[in-house]
Amino acid sequence: MTSTSAARRPAKRGRPGHDLESVLAVAVRLFNERGYEATGMEALARALGITKSAIYHHVDSKEDLLRMATDRALDGLFEAAEEAAALDGRAIDRLEFLVERSVHVLAERLPFVTLLLRVRGNTDVERRALERRRAFDHLVAELMERAAAEGDLRPGIDPAIGARLVFGMVNSLIEWYRPDGGTDVAALAVLVRRTAFDGLRA
Repeated sequence: MTSTSAARRPAKRGRPGHDLESVLAVAVRLFNERGYEATGMEALARALGITKSAIYHHVDSKEDLLRMATDRALDGLFEAAEEAAALDGRAIDRLEFLVERSVHVLAERLPFVTLLLRVRGNTDVERRALERRRAFDHLVAELMERAAAEGDLRPGIDPAIGARLVFGMVNSLIEWYRPDGGTDVAALAVLVRRTAFDGLRA
């Protein structure tokens, strides 16, 4: 699922060894290391070993790269939400599924999710990403509300706060999880889900 014109249009032809995906990967690494605003196209060109004009064979601007990167993270989360919505059963079960799938999305798209969680709304692209993130948070809160209405949450738990606490735990994984660290992602997802819902379930 893609939602940007940059992602939909065919990639421009660049120099050998540097396709759009490799340019995006290096850009996201630099954005995470140095900060988006502090990273210019000159720095990206040096990191890639090409000229700035070669980068413009792939994208029109630095903003395009940020938009594509944040959409990569958000698209994964919304795909997980769609999978959860398609499940039969109670809201609490769909919510637990969504939490597990979100851990997988974070692990599979770690640099992109890390960048998404660091945007602060200083540009139009960042504000758009934050709007989409709030829309995802709203979906989670709605599931929490349904679970509470069905009697599957402990009494006194505010659904909106519960949703923030659960996904705050998921999002905290960016601080220490590393794909090459030997942690089994499936086991980690189950652990996060159990840690959250053992305390939330009625």
